[in-house]
Amino acid sequence: MVEVIQEIHKELVQQASCAVNVSLTLRNWMIGGYIHKYELLGSDRAKYGDKLIEKLAQSLGHIPRTQKRELNRYRLFYKVYLKLGSQ
Repeated sequence: MVEVIQEIHKELVQQASCAVNVSLTLRNWMIGGYIHKYELLGSDRAKYGDKLIEKLAQSLGHIPRTQKRELNRYRLFYKVYLKLGSQ
């Protein structure tokens, strides 16, 4: 009985971990896509220029993993997978 419960626990914890990873990957891709599209279509993009990511990171400071470095990675992640999907 103990072994069965341990196995159930182990399996469901692994499934939960996979679900979280999928959700975070999708979140990062969507953030990158939003940044990319804003850069292309945003009416005030010239005003911000290179400061866009920096200002966005400051505004999102309360959300984990939204520092400037991460936001640049999300944007690149979106661009790479966008190109892969169109091939």
